[in-house]
Amino acid sequence: MNTVAATDGNASLPQLIEKLLQQQGVSYRMRQQRHAGPAAQQIQACLLSDNIGTVLILIPKDHLLDLKRMPELLGRELEPMRDAQLSHILAKHQLNQLPGLPILFSSPCVYEQSLLEHPRLWLDSGLEGWCLELEQADAKALVAKASGARFAVPLSSIAPLPSDPDQDHQDIHAAVQNFTALRMRQRLEETIEIPPLPETAQKVMKLRVDPDANIDDLTDVVETDPSLAAQVISWAASPFYAAPGKIRSVEDAIGRVLGFDLVINLAVGLALGKTFNLPKDAPERTTPYWEQAIYTAAVIEGLAKVMPRDKRPELGLNYLCGLLHNFGYLVLAYIFPPYFKMICRHLEANPHVPPHQIEQHVLGVTRDQIGSWLMRYWDMPDEIASAVRHQHEPDYRGDDHVYANLIYLSLALLRERGIGGGPLMAIPESLLERLGLERDQATTVVEKVLDARDALRVLVNQYQHTWRS
Repeated sequence: MNTVAATDGNASLPQLIEKLLQQQGVSYRMRQQRHAGPAAQQIQACLLSDNIGTVLILIPKDHLLDLKRMPELLGRELEPMRDAQLSHILAKHQLNQLPGLPILFSSPCVYEQSLLEHPRLWLDSGLEGWCLELEQADAKALVAKASGARFAVPLSSIAPLPSDPDQDHQDIHAAVQNFTALRMRQRLEETIEIPPLPETAQKVMKLRVDPDANIDDLTDVVETDPSLAAQVISWAASPFYAAPGKIRSVEDAIGRVLGFDLVINLAVGLALGKTFNLPKDAPERTTPYWEQAIYTAAVIEGLAKVMPRDKRPELGLNYLCGLLHNFGYLVLAYIFPPYFKMICRHLEANPHVPPHQIEQHVLGVTRDQIGSWLMRYWDMPDEIASAVRHQHEPDYRGDDHVYANLIYLSLALLRERGIGGGPLMAIPESLLERLGLERDQATTVVEKVLDARDALRVLVNQYQHTWRS
């Protein structure tokens, strides 16, 4: 049988790969990724490794690869191959993504048996934006020398986020209990020793709810914290705000450049950020924590400004929601330090699965639940706790839904441009209608933010430097 290399565009596989497919009698059609079929019929490839060698794993994209099952299945403790090593392998074949082609790798291949139950399959070609369409017979020929098994976890079997936020306490406690020998009756805050809300944040939050508070009051609080004072002045002097003249004092920075609300949010974000260290481990191919936080805050701020006035939420809280939306990630690493590495490796092995679903499967609780619980424990505004918890629910219409909806839209827009982690996020028309936005407006906002990427990066670096100090 000859290889059929029909395409619906101009891309073509490297000659060596085409020759190998032809030798194996595998016919295919080159398709643009957007024309691929249902997730159950799309193949997700992952190259795992240990000190023995590598193993190629093929699963449907509506399933999750549970690394904890590998020792039972293969008798080996395997982890996703590091990006540097993988990039070297792909470069040899003139590819920029991992293809689901066992013929390219001199290593065993294991595939999820349910894949071959479908009449047609689509697998990543190794070229960004393109996939290979295979008939069932050709898919069987492709994995003829591989081993089939039933080991992947259907995403449909992973429990959704509970509808009641009061359940979060029990879920976190149960997750702690699963990984420790602590008694179930211990209170959560005693079990994981969560630190209190930092003093500076407490003072700033009191000013936020005080209708008589002014710039002088905020200046007094900021000036009592040297690192915060330096941060406020450096932000005001950054290219992003392009303030005329030299910034001479904290009062000057607040009154002339940043404004009362923005400094309130920056101060709270900085104070909370310094409560937990960035984890030493992190999933590869994800945006660094503070970079994602600040980009998300900037996009949310821009979206809120173009919303109709009758739908527009409190602008100050918007920015703070953006800064804190992923705070549960830090707390997750703090609560489960021995298991955070496991979560990181699962995120790398399953780039097609949203991170919160991976966490739900591995731990029984998500970073969104943990972050939201901590916001409530610290008596932060209800809007923030709700936004953090429901940020991955595009159809959420509960109390203060606008904040959660704006986080979701911001994350989805940034993900389309390669910022963040996990798969692309759909943007339902109903979400845009709820916020009173047009897609073109949202696109313009995120493009303006990314046009200022160099200036934003300065702010990110300043935030990271102040945190480390």
